[in-house]
Amino acid sequence: MSGTTTTGTPAVGAAGTGEPLTREASIDLTADPAIRVGQIDWAAVAEELDTHGCALTPRILTSAECADVSGLYDETGRFRSTVDMARHRFGSGQYRYFDHPFPDLVGRLRQAFYPRLLPVARAWAARLGRAAPWPDDLGEWLEMCHAAGQRRPTPILLRYREGDWNALHRDLYGDLVFPLQVVIGLNEPGVDHTGGEFLLVEQRPRAQSRGTSTLLGQGRALVFTTRDRPVRSARGWSAAPVRHGVSTVRSGVRHTLGLVFHDAT
Repeated sequence: MSGTTTTGTPAVGAAGTGEPLTREASIDLTADPAIRVGQIDWAAVAEELDTHGCALTPRILTSAECADVSGLYDETGRFRSTVDMARHRFGSGQYRYFDHPFPDLVGRLRQAFYPRLLPVARAWAARLGRAAPWPDDLGEWLEMCHAAGQRRPTPILLRYREGDWNALHRDLYGDLVFPLQVVIGLNEPGVDHTGGEFLLVEQRPRAQSRGTSTLLGQGRALVFTTRDRPVRSARGWSAAPVRHGVSTVRSGVRHTLGLVFHDAT
């Protein structure tokens, strides 16, 4: 892996500069989750997505909220399926896809993030000369997914124990794809677990791949590229394929909440 960028908690260093990847905004953790998402510095997020393909937000969930969400993992009736990563050779560990109806906080976060990510999604499509099929409303977009045969919900709760990891992959569940997604840390690195960094690898045009490693703090969200992103090239803009994964958890337990904005076949 060439040119690795390491980001961490609480400092988020970019390529050895020591500068934060996203400017810290004042997030009112007593406010409604949709309001908290709106308080994120979205101009900074867009800039970081353009530069690095990912952007780490300030804390948007309390410790109690994180515990509530991670505690849902053993309530099997809330999920439509469970995936054993070792069985499918995806890595080691387990994750579960939520079924309808979603837990209130999960549904509200998904609704709140979508319109904030739309401007970046549309700008990227324009640079690559692609259609931008995403309407302003998430519900309308999901109806389009359902009409195309992508009817299964995709919000996901992941659990990694000591020795678990996730192979590099992309969360593509059909022809309709939203180009950005979100993962939220539910445990505290260095306290609840060690290792388990979030990995992003970008295949650059006619160059070696670039890797990014992020230690995802509790309650913080990482916005990242789902499939590919525009990068400048000699001919203007090119699509750089991107995959993501998780490094080996060395100790403890790591839970994350994943928000994907297209449904699955």
